Amino acid sequence: MNIKSAIGNVSKIVLSLLLGGLILFWMYRGFNVSDIADVLRHDVDWTWMLLSFPFGILAQMFRGWRWRMTLAPVGEHPRVGVAINSIFLSYALSLVVPRIGEFARCGVLRRYDGVSFPKALGTVVTERAIDSLLVALVTAVTLVWQVRVFDSFFARTGTSLDSILSGFSVAGYVVTAVCGAAALLLVWLLLRRLAVYQKVKDAVGGVWQGVVSLRGVRGKPLFVAYTVAIWLCYFLHYYLTFFCFESTSHLGVSCALVTFIVGSIAVIVPTPNGAGPWHFAVKTMLILYGVADTDALYFVLIVHSVQTLLVVLLGVYAWISLSFTEKRATAARP
Repeated sequence: MNIKSAIGNVSKIVLSLLLGGLILFWMYRGFNVSDIADVLRHDVDWTWMLLSFPFGILAQMFRGWRWRMTLAPVGEHPRVGVAINSIFLSYALSLVVPRIGEFARCGVLRRYDGVSFPKALGTVVTERAIDSLLVALVTAVTLVWQVRVFDSFFARTGTSLDSILSGFSVAGYVVTAVCGAAALLLVWLLLRRLAVYQKVKDAVGGVWQGVVSLRGVRGKPLFVAYTVAIWLCYFLHYYLTFFCFESTSHLGVSCALVTFIVGSIAVIVPTPNGAGPWHFAVKTMLILYGVADTDALYFVLIVHSVQTLLVVLLGVYAWISLSFTEKRATAARP
């Protein structure tokens, strides 16, 4: 890695941390640390928080089991423990460098079980596409169900789909499409001229095999069940925390689902575990459901911090577990 590339990577990490930190500072600039400590000691029902933990753990375990199913059609069969630990570790590493976890978990399988990195990465792309489709479907249903709440949210945050789309004319869409196609063509031509074209081509071919692996998955009902279980566990991991606070304990499943969806979308912003954007989005939605501003701020800070700590602990466990895991004797893989 050259110096320019290293500086670029460090800059991305710094900007990510800075963005999340600035949002959190702006949200909590008037808070006293001693007040937060008092809330932690006296106003949080930790029994419900502890009851939410198994669902957070299960969500990642289901993801590991599902991943093995997508790898099987491309001839890769990692051990169950290695696959699950790779998921645990990937989430923890993403707290330091957003989005690096997807590559890290492929690297873990490559290191310990000799799984082809390009193929593993391709299956990750497939998984993400399936997850995005499910979240989009649930979002659409929730949007129709709670349309008035979303209208209030967009008004409060100054977000308007009409204002975004109005900036494009028909000609604008056409020009954008043409420019996009031209850019892809240019990249393709440049790759053909590179001396390492064949190597890149082989890697892309491996990724594509992973992407289309879903067609060969055996037991598709089980794959669907794992997918539903992943997101159901994520939701329960979040929803049970409502009962930890008096200000949110009376809110129903509809509020939990709306805030869960908004929070899931907010974490697309590349900050560690969505810190900052997640706090702002969920806090805003809770206020629309009648939660006091201060109580909403306490809720998002404590819930996010505790759940992030769980991710860290699982990552540490995975790192220790992998340290005692024997590597398979396999031939060199790409």
